This record gives sequence, C-alpha cells and structure tokens, in this order.
Amino acid sequence: MLRIEKLTKMYGDKAAVRELSLHIAPGEVYGFIGHNGAGKTTTLKSAAGILRFDSGNIFVCGHSIKDEPLECKRVMAYIPDNPDLYEFMSGIKYLNFVADVYGVSAERRQQLIREYGDALELTGALAQNISEYSHGMKQKLAIIAALVHEPKLLMMDEPFVGLDPVAAHTVKGIMRKLCDDGAAIFFSTHVLEVAEKLCDKVAIIKNGELVCSGTMEEVKGDKSLESVFLELEE
Repeated sequence: MLRIEKLTKMYGDKAAVRELSLHIAPGEVYGFIGHNGAGKTTTLKSAAGILRFDSGNIFVCGHSIKDEPLECKRVMAYIPDNPDLYEFMSGIKYLNFVADVYGVSAERRQQLIREYGDALELTGALAQNISEYSHGMKQKLAIIAALVHEPKLLMMDEPFVGLDPVAAHTVKGIMRKLCDDGAAIFFSTHVLEVAEKLCDKVAIIKNGELVCSGTMEEVKGDKSLESVFLELEE
C-alpha cells in the first residue's frame, strides 16, 4: 500500500531524513515514533506529495509520488498535526467541497458524513462556520474530510492531539475498522501507550534515520514500548 524506498530529504547540509525505507501493507495500522525533529513530519509530508525530496522514491498502491502524484493522491488522505481549513465555510460546505474534489456521489457522501459526524458528535455543528469551531472540533472535521472519499491509505500526524478522551477512543475504533476492511494507516504519535495498544507494526526514527521497525512484539519484546523508546533515545 505504501512503500518508502531510501527516502532522503536535505535542508542545506542537514539531512532531515536519510535513506529511510518502510513498507506499510493493506490491513496494517503502522505507528511512527520519534522525538520532536526526528523526521516524522518530513517523512509523512514527503509521502503525501507535499514535500519534494532529494533521493529515493515513495510508492502508493504501486504509483510513484514523484511521477504519478495525482494517482497517489486519489487513493490517500493526509491529516497534518494542525490542519488548515477554510474557516469562512461551514463544516458541511467544507465536507461537500472535499467530496466534490474526489468525485464522491451525493448519496455516498451523505451516508459517510452522517456516519462519521454522528460517531464524532459533530453532526449538530456542521451548519456552523469553521471559524467558530474549537481546536478539537476542527480536528474532528479534518478527520471526517479525510475519510469522506474512503482512502485506501490514511496518513496522520499526531491525530489524537486536541481530541477529548471519548473522541480519541472513537477515532481509534475507526482506524481499526478501516484496516480490518483492507485500508492501511501510517501515523505518528507521541502517545506511546496508544501506539502499543493500537498498532500492528511500529517504526522508531532518530535524527532522521530508522532505528528499528517491525511488529510490536519484534520491536518491544517483553518490555514496554516506552522502555524501548527511551533506551534508543539515550
């Protein structure tokens, strides 16, 4: 679903990411762990086609993000850690705008907006302007917008920031169901307990380089993910 091959992104003479390779298969919830500045966001933005990179390649469903960006973006969704939304729009107008971009039928978008809006307790606020939303409401709207075209690959940068515990629990359930239905999820998080419970696989990045990756059992063994992460960060 997502194949990153020897990704390198430079800022001047500093490598934000160096020779990073990962493979996220259909059905996997894949966690991406690292300290601030480790290269997580750079990797996600490169995979989403937002950042150009210096070498390597990234494939989404077999399409190169370098050579076939539109084909990649048709089947993916990316939620940044601080989504920029069109605040002059109402929530429902924004969702319909996104659905129009992806060619989602009127019937299907109504079904999905109702389903996810109800699940995240946002349906009642969709008529309001986004400028009136709290940070958590904006995060919920960004999640619904990402899901309205049923992406095969969902990438998220710190998706639980700003969500209350009930909404975070709901989002985790949605993530699991998407992957059970054949999608793939690649997300960064600082909440190691969530990663440990939710992820099928995990990768740890340090100073732009992959430190370790694999199934949760392979990475942490009989330790906690937090213990492994702290040991690798020393």
